[in-house]
Amino acid sequence: MQIHYISENNSILNHFLAQIRDVNIQKDSMRFRKNIERIGEIMAYELSKNLEYKAVDVQTPLGIKHTTTIADNVVLCSILRAGLALHTGFMNMFDNAENGFVSAYRHHPNNDDYFEILVEYQAAPSFENKNLILIDPMLATGQSIVAVLNKLHLEQKPKEIHIAVVIAAPEGIAYLEENLPNNCHLWVAALDDKLNEKNYIIPGLGDAGDLAYGSKL
Repeated sequence: MQIHYISENNSILNHFLAQIRDVNIQKDSMRFRKNIERIGEIMAYELSKNLEYKAVDVQTPLGIKHTTTIADNVVLCSILRAGLALHTGFMNMFDNAENGFVSAYRHHPNNDDYFEILVEYQAAPSFENKNLILIDPMLATGQSIVAVLNKLHLEQKPKEIHIAVVIAAPEGIAYLEENLPNNCHLWVAALDDKLNEKNYIIPGLGDAGDLAYGSKL
């Protein structure tokens, strides 16, 4: 798996990352969603450099311009619900992409810290020989991403798999490296320190879904 850390050099990305972590700014859910969307746009731009392009001639009012456009077919697929704002940022850039949505959540059968990942809903187009971009803001243990890809992978083979996360823990990255094929790219906006005893990212930002859309039962 190829890993791309895109906040190593200072840019406006780090500004938005700082804001989504700030407990005072987090009180404004609209601003949190917008910043996640902006981060998605920046990540989509960086990811686009790895796609294939084709030469085209464009008729302008004054002549012909020889340029390039994306040759790859792209499918954006988000893990509900936390991935929606990030998905919007990617969709703003890949406006011709097809779109899919999958649900995955931590189920605590014994009401303790042990959990299993349940994937219960899937609505996705064909991604046979296409570039599948799987979108999820937080990469903690990595189990949700692996569970979703295992479900999507049953019958179709994408050309490449790109996984886009805003904040990642080293443990989650290691889990993906052990369980995903070599044709995967992992795009990380920020790498954090570790997971705590409840498998939440430290320092992280809290629950991205709750911050964007409100607390859940």
